[in-house]
Amino acid sequence: MIEPVVLLTFVPAALALNLTPGADMMFCLGQGLRGGPRAALAADAGIALGAMVQVALAGLGLGALVSAHPVLFDAVRWAGVAYLMWLAWGALRRSGLPQVPPVSPSRAFRQGVLVNLSNPKVILFVLAFIPQFVDPARAILPQFLLFGAILGLGGLLVNGAVGLAAGHLAGRLSGSARFAAVLGRVSAVIFTGLALRLALIHR
Repeated sequence: MIEPVVLLTFVPAALALNLTPGADMMFCLGQGLRGGPRAALAADAGIALGAMVQVALAGLGLGALVSAHPVLFDAVRWAGVAYLMWLAWGALRRSGLPQVPPVSPSRAFRQGVLVNLSNPKVILFVLAFIPQFVDPARAILPQFLLFGAILGLGGLLVNGAVGLAAGHLAGRLSGSARFAAVLGRVSAVIFTGLALRLALIHR
């Protein structure tokens, strides 16, 4: 369905984007530190699922609706900011506990999905990037889904590797009460940084 030359052009561009540190990578890093390798991979899978949903929405044309209506865009954006700040507050509050409970894989997965879906910038990025490689003479949605799957797979591998590295580091230091306290504060800083980044984006 897609010309091999187009795929050979798209894959390196997608990989370069995946390797650029961003919100998804930082979220997987934070979840790996908080919950270990399993939580990192679960968060990575949640982000990938959320991204595929956004790709499908862009392919169906709903992304244009978000782009054309600032009120809708801002509503989704500020909901995401509020959710990230809630995660930051929870991490900071738990940093004062003598034994910080690790985030479970199922919770990390749900948070990954919500963090991705509450970032309207993702769907606008998809609308700006993927159409450059889409052939308008062919069915649009299948092309969007295929390109999105390639982009998502790259993100799954790169973000998963970052999260696993953070998770293994956290596993080695998990017995330290001081590390647990610092971990809560670092997680709070990561979530707050993601919230600020989302709050300051422009359409």
